Amino acid sequence: MTLSMGMSAGVAAETGETGDLTFPQGFLWGTATASYQIEGAANEDGRGPSIWDTFSRTPGKVVGGHTGDVACDHYHRYRDDVAMMADLGVQAYRFSIAWPRIQPDGSGPVNPRGLDFYERLVDELHGRGITPIVTLYHWDLPQSLEDRGGWTNRETAERFAEYAAVVYGRLGDRVGTWTTLNEPWCSSFLGYGAGVHAPGRTNPGDAYAAVHHLLLGHGLAVAELRAAGARQVGITLNLAPISGSDPEAVAHIDGLQNRIFLDPVLRGEYPADVVERARRFTDWSFVRDGDLDIIGAPIDLLGVNYYSPTTVELRAGQQANPVHPGSEGIAFVQGDEEKTAMGWSVKPSGLTELLLRLNRDYPGTPLIITENGAAFDDVLADGRVADERRVAFLDGHFRAAHAAIEAGADLRGYLVWSLMDNFEWAEGYAKRFGLVYVDYASQRRVPKDSALWYREVIRRNGVQA
Repeated sequence: MTLSMGMSAGVAAETGETGDLTFPQGFLWGTATASYQIEGAANEDGRGPSIWDTFSRTPGKVVGGHTGDVACDHYHRYRDDVAMMADLGVQAYRFSIAWPRIQPDGSGPVNPRGLDFYERLVDELHGRGITPIVTLYHWDLPQSLEDRGGWTNRETAERFAEYAAVVYGRLGDRVGTWTTLNEPWCSSFLGYGAGVHAPGRTNPGDAYAAVHHLLLGHGLAVAELRAAGARQVGITLNLAPISGSDPEAVAHIDGLQNRIFLDPVLRGEYPADVVERARRFTDWSFVRDGDLDIIGAPIDLLGVNYYSPTTVELRAGQQANPVHPGSEGIAFVQGDEEKTAMGWSVKPSGLTELLLRLNRDYPGTPLIITENGAAFDDVLADGRVADERRVAFLDGHFRAAHAAIEAGADLRGYLVWSLMDNFEWAEGYAKRFGLVYVDYASQRRVPKDSALWYREVIRRNGVQA
């Protein structure tokens, strides 16, 4: 089953007689997770170390010195977790494959026990009527590849394509939708530029090399998947609408956040202004003839991760934001909107704006929300988590998505981040994004009020007036 689910471009959302907002027939509702954030079993069944195993053990890199060694213990509890999804009415589940489980050294011999786990998971999902959506890379690069240069090394892109072919060879007969990368902006600019994510490098030139080799890996993997018969292939990007009073500042940050990935994937070229601004950090010599043809090969679906908008203004003397190399003189400003526990502004209208921008500037590629959600300071009391702020957050964003569909956006589905509380990268276990509360000491799962509310949204295929 692929994500079209009977939908086609131009299928409209509806407003019912009662004022309820109904999504198009076949609209896909689901949840999402990532391997390192939930699986645990870091040293079991032949799994090799990843860059996040290394990074999380580096003093001062992760809040509380937390690691993903156990996380949500999903590796051992996946059957119960799938049953929980089924009880919540989830139609689709987006999860990632841990590359170090499949090829502990990032290349060479395949670990059959790693593939066996994902085969069991996929079969369990199908048995419960849940559509699996596979992400091949959600940041847990095998450490041995990082030791050879990581994403600054062209070899990593080539090894990634080989790994993609291996996974498809085992799961391709039962998985219809494949995502190559999750949020390459985070992998490159947070991991290689700012150093706040694994592998913790702080070199802007390395960040740009990582951008290109991540995208090259995407393109090479698309070619491998296509050759093997994959029906639906895409990529997931974390995107944000950029606003501000100065057009130059807006264009600068939009280039670094959005267009540096959108343009090569969907137009087969890097934005000229981004290339020029980055010349102080790199000569772009890592881009070879033919690379952009590989990167720009057609995809079937663009995954959109949206959390918060970005507002910028010119400010003399402002130091560069480390995650946006070369952004001296540009300040990132916060409005008076509600903030999540991550300090991110809550602005549902930004999602409408983003989806319509994609529909306008990059037409012809169907869209799916692959992540949207929020962290709040959830408290378990008397067996219940009353997370009304998350309910309001999701309700507002579902309405924003509905507005975008009514205005012409070809949006096919919505996957809430996240199914359950988990290891939130550099924040460790301090931030809770889940629809389901996890007591990490006991591994007890408790659906929050938002999960029960979401079950009704799925049942109705929409939100009440």
